Amino acid sequence: MTDLRYPIGRFQFPDPYSAADRERDIDAIAALPVRLRAAVGGLDDVRLDTPYRPEGWTVRQVVHHVPDSHLNAYIRVKMALTEAEPTIKPYDEVGWANLPDSARPIGGSLALTDHLHERWVALLRALPAAAFNRTCVHPASGSVLSVDRLIAMYAWHGNHHLAHITELRRRQGW
Repeated sequence: MTDLRYPIGRFQFPDPYSAADRERDIDAIAALPVRLRAAVGGLDDVRLDTPYRPEGWTVRQVVHHVPDSHLNAYIRVKMALTEAEPTIKPYDEVGWANLPDSARPIGGSLALTDHLHERWVALLRALPAAAFNRTCVHPASGSVLSVDRLIAMYAWHGNHHLAHITELRRRQGW
């Protein structure tokens, strides 16, 4: 691995994106809370405060970032499902990761991830097929994002940050 920022590679949206791809990605979103808890299991504060790479976030910041990001994703999906091609609100991920709540114990963020993903997956699994074609617009890029693309992006995102932690543990022998 040469780029510690992208331990599983950069996001690539499969074209075409099939119903099987969607199910795989929803399953990944469903599994993330348990996998995240396992990835940080047994880590003390010193290890939680270790950056996953030079100039990178600490494991603690990564754990807090996951529900921050996935709350935004959940809201973006709901906006796409209920509004005509809404423009989504970006946020300053680095700024959020440096707020004081990202230095707190990780239990609250793990619990938030548990409950958020439970609700998000229940929503996704209840949707009719046509709903996955609904879209929103990202104002920074002007990209039109389907619900399918959002699902794929955030399945990747969870696995991406999970790999930050698990690869750090592997490299450090933790």
